[in-house]
Amino acid sequence: MAADSKTEKATPKRRQDERKKGNVLISKDVIAVASLMGTFFTMKIMFPQMIENVRDFFYKVFAYAQNRTDVTDGFVMQITKETMVAFLQIAAPIICISGFLSIIATVAQTKPIFVTDSLKPKFNRINPLEGIKRLFSIKSLFDVIKGIIKITILIVILYSFISHSILTVTRTLQMDVTPSCVMILDLTMSLVFKICMAFIAISVFDYFFQWWEYERQIKMSKHELKEEYKQMEGDPQIKSKIREVQRKMAMSRMMQAVPNSDVVIKNPTHYAVALKYDLEKDGAPILLAKGQDQVALRIIKTAEENNVYVLENKPLARAIYATTDINQEIPADFYGTVAEILVHVYKLKNKKLL
Repeated sequence: MAADSKTEKATPKRRQDERKKGNVLISKDVIAVASLMGTFFTMKIMFPQMIENVRDFFYKVFAYAQNRTDVTDGFVMQITKETMVAFLQIAAPIICISGFLSIIATVAQTKPIFVTDSLKPKFNRINPLEGIKRLFSIKSLFDVIKGIIKITILIVILYSFISHSILTVTRTLQMDVTPSCVMILDLTMSLVFKICMAFIAISVFDYFFQWWEYERQIKMSKHELKEEYKQMEGDPQIKSKIREVQRKMAMSRMMQAVPNSDVVIKNPTHYAVALKYDLEKDGAPILLAKGQDQVALRIIKTAEENNVYVLENKPLARAIYATTDINQEIPADFYGTVAEILVHVYKLKNKKLL
């Protein structure tokens, strides 16, 4: 049970996998506030133009109606056309700017992403048990509390607005149409601005909650971390077996090279090195094989079975073993000593070193 508990932070790979599924951090309240603020400021900036558009629309409608004694299809079509044009002139900027800000708020949270996984049918969504779980989840509880807070804030703002503005609104009844409309507009904009500020605060709180909830959902258990590590790096047991096979293959190749060596120097059972020197190809003697303990004994045995000269020189065998890799030339410090040994070996085989 402890291994299955999700207590570890999500890895970059887990985050990328969740992103591919469309599971990303997003706060809908941030998007709603961005859209609301866009609508508010667009209306505030474009209100004079909107008033002018409305006035022109009514002028046209009244002019058409004044010159008509009957209602025809052409008249209805003309009025409909003028209505659509006026609506687009007034609403189009608001809709475009609000939609654009909603897209910006979404992309800012999720980054550009396109997935089809969310379009696939998921039958667990219609599972009653899953529905009950979601109903009593932390997120659902938070949404309920957030909804109550929103309604409470709206009631408080509206009550405060009405109680402080009721006298001002009643005074507009004694004013001309234009100044009264301007006053009511200012009051309305003030009300909307207060609501926007309150909702901004709620959206900030909602964003941090969504971040916390998202991090909690994508947390991993220790078992999941181990499985992911196996997928990325390979199963340690399999890697160990691969290394073992590689060692055996390298050992086999090394033992096959021992019969081709000129001399094997041992110490006497703990270390063994097999050397070969080809005057035409090599600049110095080459280490064909080396080993310690059991491997050293195998090298010595293979050399004796193939009539390779075996010489005991404890310090030289240990030094070459420690300083030289397989198929590499021996260090220059050992040239003199190894040369004397090779001269002796070549004399025994009636070969010439130089």
